[in-house]
Amino acid sequence: MCLAVPHVIIDLAQDGSAMAKAGAIVREIRTDLVDDPAVGDTVLVHAGFAIEKVSQEDSEELTAMWDKIRELAGEEIDEFK
Repeated sequence: MCLAVPHVIIDLAQDGSAMAKAGAIVREIRTDLVDDPAVGDTVLVHAGFAIEKVSQEDSEELTAMWDKIRELAGEEIDEFK
């Protein structure tokens, strides 16, 4: 089973890399596997690669699910706030 975390692209480079934000975490990701990535897109990230773009509706649903996971896990994953 793999786990993909929703991130919002906040900066895009010409070499296929991007900076993306998930909660309070900003990290570099690769966008080679998605078509036409753009700043503001929400993408699912696994192992540092954006693997799928998601709609605004799906993004909101995924964010709510991650909020619930954080609530259930407590302090163990507070860094995703």
